[in-house]
Amino acid sequence: MNKPFLSIVIPAYNEEARLPASLAKIAAFLRQQPYRAEVLVVENGSSDRTYAIAQEFEQKNKIFHALHIAARGKGIAVKTGMLAAQGDYRFICDADLSMPIAEVNNFIPPQLEHCDIAIASREAPGAQRIGEPTYRHFIGRVFNGFVKLMALPGLQDTQCGFKCFSAGAAQQLFPLQTIQGWTFDVEVLYLARQLGYTIHEVPIHWYFDPHSKVKFLRDSLHMAGDLFRIRRRTIPKDHES
Repeated sequence: MNKPFLSIVIPAYNEEARLPASLAKIAAFLRQQPYRAEVLVVENGSSDRTYAIAQEFEQKNKIFHALHIAARGKGIAVKTGMLAAQGDYRFICDADLSMPIAEVNNFIPPQLEHCDIAIASREAPGAQRIGEPTYRHFIGRVFNGFVKLMALPGLQDTQCGFKCFSAGAAQQLFPLQTIQGWTFDVEVLYLARQLGYTIHEVPIHWYFDPHSKVKFLRDSLHMAGDLFRIRRRTIPKDHES
């Protein structure tokens, strides 16, 4: 069989409430597209029916694949999915679909050509945030300020959960990823910059979900520590070429 043009990777931890509707929307969207696609749902450490729901979708839809790993952490789930994916382009997609799935086409050819990595941005010109409390926006902007200062100057939004990588970029970058938690994407983008990959911010419409898994007070200190670890990262010589 021909390999897919697009792989959609969904990290899923305790997502039984949101996953069925999201997968149905993704399936309906992909049925209307001219390209071949696959969807990988990577469940890790859930205590609910997340994995069972993913398996049920796999049985009914041949392009869906359910993966299970025991280790917790969004970073390790994404890494597992991105390295298992077969697509020419590999798209990380949050299970809440806070970005409408139809916007995925803005991250891939023909809408976006000659780009190694495209990241969703809630801050780029044309982007819209819908329903987000002011305090959440403020905290996110403070964290992004630290990200720009310490690791990724020039990028306005590194933490939105929708990102697309070419197959070549994914295959080189994700084996180098070490962070298993929320800050994995800053690490991957930092390594991408070191290796000379192009990164493009795509403005999106983003809808705030009050059931977000990120707990700002609890997670912010850990994420700040991750930034210091990322800043010290260097590329091993055998991965530079």
